[in-house]
Amino acid sequence: MSEPIPVPPDHDAPAPGTTPDPAGEVARLGAMVDRALTRLEETSAFAKQTARGPLLDIAGRLLAKPGGAQALYDRAARIEASGVFHATDWDHPEILQPSLATGTLAHADRPTATLELLSELRMLSIAQGDLLHPRISSEQAQHFLAQLLALNLNRLFGAQAEAERSNATLNAAIRNLVGFIAERIGYGEILACLSTEIDRILAQRPIMVDDVKLMVTRIAACLHDPGINSGGGGLGAARLVSALFGPTAGCREDPGLAVYRERLETLDDSALQQEARAFARAMHDTGLVSAYHPVFLRHVSALERGDLLGQALGLSSTGTEAFSCYAGLVYSLIDAAITPDTTQAVYGLALLLERGLLFDPAIGPALWGHIGLEPCPTAAQTLTAAFGDRQSPATLLLAGTISVLGQPLGIGQGNNPTCQAARALSMWALAAPDYLLHLLTRAARDHNITMVFEGQRLSSAALSAGLAPTPPIDVDPVSVVLVPHLDRLYIEMGRLCADRPGDPHAWVNSAMHGWWVGQDTALAVDLNTGGLAGDADRFVRLFHGLYHPLYNGNKPVTHPQPAGIAVTDSVGRFIGWHAISILRVGLGPSGEMRIYFYNPNYDGGQDWGHDVVVSTDSNGERFGESSLPFDRFAARLYLFHYDACEEGHTDAVPDDAVTAILDMARATWAAPRAGAA
Repeated sequence: MSEPIPVPPDHDAPAPGTTPDPAGEVARLGAMVDRALTRLEETSAFAKQTARGPLLDIAGRLLAKPGGAQALYDRAARIEASGVFHATDWDHPEILQPSLATGTLAHADRPTATLELLSELRMLSIAQGDLLHPRISSEQAQHFLAQLLALNLNRLFGAQAEAERSNATLNAAIRNLVGFIAERIGYGEILACLSTEIDRILAQRPIMVDDVKLMVTRIAACLHDPGINSGGGGLGAARLVSALFGPTAGCREDPGLAVYRERLETLDDSALQQEARAFARAMHDTGLVSAYHPVFLRHVSALERGDLLGQALGLSSTGTEAFSCYAGLVYSLIDAAITPDTTQAVYGLALLLERGLLFDPAIGPALWGHIGLEPCPTAAQTLTAAFGDRQSPATLLLAGTISVLGQPLGIGQGNNPTCQAARALSMWALAAPDYLLHLLTRAARDHNITMVFEGQRLSSAALSAGLAPTPPIDVDPVSVVLVPHLDRLYIEMGRLCADRPGDPHAWVNSAMHGWWVGQDTALAVDLNTGGLAGDADRFVRLFHGLYHPLYNGNKPVTHPQPAGIAVTDSVGRFIGWHAISILRVGLGPSGEMRIYFYNPNYDGGQDWGHDVVVSTDSNGERFGESSLPFDRFAARLYLFHYDACEEGHTDAVPDDAVTAILDMARATWAAPRAGAA
């Protein structure tokens, strides 16, 4: 990435007080771009990183002018050949990701953001067939740009935010280029790409869907703008808009919550049943909950119409039986937590009942206790900061509790380095929900939780901040309250065993997560070099003997097991260590053995390079699961837990399978790298 380079004053600028000619301005700045390109072309490869500053400054100013994008597009081939992208990630367009590009435009300094804009102009030239690139096809470039535009619809149609006005030139350049690309790509493809991306995210059923709802809102604005021809791309998008803003006949035209409440009073029994079934169908089809859905639930709950409530939640026989046994508790949960401001808790409630959790003798009493739980001032302030003050902190926390219990695999770490804590919440919600409710009570009420590590009591209130210095704000309410405490305890446990040989997780994971975590630990990495350990072949054989049905006596995974993976980018370069949990092992639809696991990232579908592409649907995944073929997962695995008495038939694992896995590791995360320690 380049540093800002001082640029000489623009002596050719129009005199003060004169009105510049737009076409003349574009021509003048275009000539300056040509001179800057000539200088860059004549610069050696070693010095290009420092010499590109003037080009980036002038190109940014040109892009901010009407017609500037076309002027630079005409020079795209020359810009690419000049070496402006040399020694940067942009020099490898095949690895660029639309989501990261969006973040660069939003947060990077002006030279870096301008370099991103020039890369997107190059992508457009490739997509249009005007520029041939050896490493990316026109179809790939077209798809990249459609995704990028889908993530930046606010730049096309949204009003200018105050933050944008503070950097007017850069943001004018971004808006101009986004509009320029959109005109050539077509709005239909943008909407189709956006709806596909939303479907992909929703297939993972995350708890936090605020960003998705914002994108659907932007789609709705596009579909209702007569100046935009959405083409066939609007068909899939309309389904999402309908699910959020008008899923039933009673609210089809999005009349507003007050009007809908009045309509419910006039509907007969047949119409109410149709409303209930339509709400359930839209919710389970998309994973999104309309704000009208809680209004309907509260209406039928007040009438104690359990039949309509069950239909509106889309309950099966299991969920219906759970509701019938605990109707009073369910009605109370709806009254205390289900509002138009906590809509996604409706989906959580449906899945909580479907899981049969209320048949656990401890869960019902614990939930009754949470209905009356008032968060302490610190927890209440944190919840309000994260979610606003439209609902009380108690309502927000209870709604979040319902969602976490119903969607254990929908918990995410957000933009926080707390994958360990998010994984712990998911594991407890799956395997020990009563323990999770116990910890949540202590954290919310007392602002403190206590854990025992090797006989020593650790109090979170007495510990300093962990990996996340401030409470997370882009996660669910349970995570907002609990993660800071878990983060501190995790760091303290690691500190207490930091001077021991081996990875601290060997002691921390079993102490923190639960009795079901194996007491023995296998480690594939040499902590001194970052490469493969000397006994890595035993690591691979042991993993097969413990988890592969052909070598472990066909024993299933009975509890989620913590594990560590080495995350790599789309070309296989090492990024860092990451905490996940192994959920199950089984045959995929095409007959290959797959590992199904939980990834605390909100988006579990990632390209880790060298044909290791994580799947989140279409390969037998349940909602919230990620999966990989067994060998590809093993090639990214660096730590797992086990019990020595359960090693399985490790000698039966074929030598060539072990060698292939180790070769994949050596070619990616275990390759020699600078700074390894």
